[in-house]
Amino acid sequence: MQMKFKATAVAVLTLVAGATFAQEVVKIGHVAPISGAIAHLGKDNENGARLAIEELNAKGVKIGGKAVKLELVSEDDAADPKQGTAAAQKLVDSKVSGVIGHLNSGTSIPASKIYSDAGIPQISPSATNPKFTRSGYKTTFRVVADDVHLGGTLGRYAVNNVKGKSIAVIDDRTAYGQGVAEEFEKAVKASGGKLVGHEFTTDKASDFMSILTTLKAKKPDVVFFGGMDAVAGPMIRQMKSLGINAKFMGGDGICTSELAKLAGDAMSDGQVICAEAGGVEGQQKKGMEDFYARYKTRFNADVQVYAPYVYDAVNVMVDAMVRAKSSEPAKYLPELAKTTGYKGVTGTITFDEKGDIKNGALTLYTYKAGKRDQIAVVR
Repeated sequence: MQMKFKATAVAVLTLVAGATFAQEVVKIGHVAPISGAIAHLGKDNENGARLAIEELNAKGVKIGGKAVKLELVSEDDAADPKQGTAAAQKLVDSKVSGVIGHLNSGTSIPASKIYSDAGIPQISPSATNPKFTRSGYKTTFRVVADDVHLGGTLGRYAVNNVKGKSIAVIDDRTAYGQGVAEEFEKAVKASGGKLVGHEFTTDKASDFMSILTTLKAKKPDVVFFGGMDAVAGPMIRQMKSLGINAKFMGGDGICTSELAKLAGDAMSDGQVICAEAGGVEGQQKKGMEDFYARYKTRFNADVQVYAPYVYDAVNVMVDAMVRAKSSEPAKYLPELAKTTGYKGVTGTITFDEKGDIKNGALTLYTYKAGKRDQIAVVR
């Protein structure tokens, strides 16, 4: 009798284990710089993806009537284009169903061809260079406004609101930095503003004394920087040491929680004006606030900038799989392209024919007492 009971128990355990083993695993890739100067932003992105997948798994996802388990496959591109394409190929070889990333335009653009060739959908939560969605690939999407909107809005704001009389520009020569700086310049000129200089640096630089000394002679009252916070922080410090008392403006790359720490006491209240691609108003604010709270609880850290957009990108991708009743890229890609009116924590998501978000919002921020302070949401 005891032997029979043991045999039955083993059979039951085998069946349970077999049922667990049989559950389909859907792999979702994520790529961002987890190492290097902007690793804090890359980790922020990865955390956004992880939180989305953990919550979806906790709720239970059914695709085509079958329960599935979502699995995050994370790769580090170190914000380097060559490493970015290597990471993309690795995800293709891993047979992921889709990719969220990359963080930078400079890595997202070359990687997009690899995903397109493999037929794997890619949603970037933060690549803003217009070229990203203008290569004709059907697999390429983004959930943020592009540099035409972002740089253009900041350029007009510099002239019309900040009342800049002599505006200088610096960019880091990356696809993102150069792209957003060019759009900023176009808008300044179109608004009747005066540009007094354009200097260049790199995304690895830490000494800006030479270019800042050149600009100081031109007495700018606004300095726009196309680049990321890891460079912007030390740049603000060196501006102060040279006595350049100008407003400092930039795109979403500098618009992070970390910027205040990187700039330290060199950054005065209201000096920095930046724009984050995305933005919520009214009743939608609660959804974003709830996300920030859940993120803090899960990771014991504050959101840097892009995590909510990564979170939405994962959910939009999985929603398309559910609607298509398949996680096969070729089958759910048409549904992803048809995404309309998806209510995310970052706002309502609808893709246009290029894969860009329609009617993308921007949020303008400044910093007070070391904390980001919202100025306005603009469209």
